[in-house]
Amino acid sequence: MRQAEDELTSLEEEGLLRRLRSLNPGDAPFLLLDGRRIINFSSNDYLGLARDEELVAAAQEAAARFGAGSGSSRLICGSLSPHHELEETIAAWKNTEAALSFSNGYAAAVGTLTSILRRGDVVILDKLSHACLIDGARLSEATLRVFPHNNLDKLEQLLARAREKLPAGARVLVVTESIFSMDGDRAPLAELVSIVERHGALLLVDEAHAVGVMGMRGEGLVAELGVQEGVTFQMGTLGKAVGSAGGYLAAERRWIDLILNNARSFIFSTAPPPAQVAASQRGLEIIASARGRRLRDRLWENIALFSRIRDQKSQSSILPVVIGENEAALRAAENLLKAGFLAPAVRFPSVPRGSARLRITLSAAHDEDQISALHARLQTLP
Repeated sequence: MRQAEDELTSLEEEGLLRRLRSLNPGDAPFLLLDGRRIINFSSNDYLGLARDEELVAAAQEAAARFGAGSGSSRLICGSLSPHHELEETIAAWKNTEAALSFSNGYAAAVGTLTSILRRGDVVILDKLSHACLIDGARLSEATLRVFPHNNLDKLEQLLARAREKLPAGARVLVVTESIFSMDGDRAPLAELVSIVERHGALLLVDEAHAVGVMGMRGEGLVAELGVQEGVTFQMGTLGKAVGSAGGYLAAERRWIDLILNNARSFIFSTAPPPAQVAASQRGLEIIASARGRRLRDRLWENIALFSRIRDQKSQSSILPVVIGENEAALRAAENLLKAGFLAPAVRFPSVPRGSARLRITLSAAHDEDQISALHARLQTLP
């Protein structure tokens, strides 16, 4: 029998061993590490709402009114009024008939894909789709196909081949992200919608890194491009720009009802605590408001600044600095940390082998001096 110690040694030799840091929050974008104040350039809290006093107050009020926990799964007795209010808000915001909330984004992905797919169906994923989407596709037992990143010609070939071979009634689902989590680039959603419609397939778009950042009311890239009618499933997270935690799926009522009845990650999980739900609700309200628009404007000013001084075109708040080998990326991250910047190395399996990187993420909470100081330090890295 193989020993855990041997596997850990192998991971360390490959530069893939991971450990947890004990961090404490300060005023955004600062963190406290071993009593030292550092600037966080690795968070997905894109609008700086995670410690916002309005979200904190909403969470405290909900905890006082409804308790610390929901007490049960949603289908037993844990479906409290805050859960229903949040789902109504998400559906109206995403311009869909209904929505369903989950404990986190991973649960939303796995629950959705295993609910709508079965053996005999086909699911086609962009090669750079997030691990939660890949895992959900595998668990569904549908035939899994992958197309090279944003390669629409290959996607069209796979769709045509699937339709030739599948019996009537089988489902074909295309899965992509609107903003890809490690490269920060965009999916060509308008073209994707056209191709999917031409082949009679369904389309799921994960908006995790676009929600709050794009769209007139922060709805995401699907809304910004006006392609809502061509996207069957809009998935997202409440734990990034929204500032709280949780995941969701927005779609037509019939699909939501099907997922509610089939998704094991929903059926067999205790409902998210009321404080988390209330904070998500307030975060969405802020994102859709004039204040949310100001925060987005501030974020995009920061993105434009970093792109200009780095001469690095960016389509989102994710700006990777690809280094290559694991050990080199770990050294670069450690050098940044010594200088007061947190940007951990991202390695396989989060990114392909040989493309280890610093995944720089910007927020509305950063200022010009902090961004310029980070750039200056990056320039000194070997």
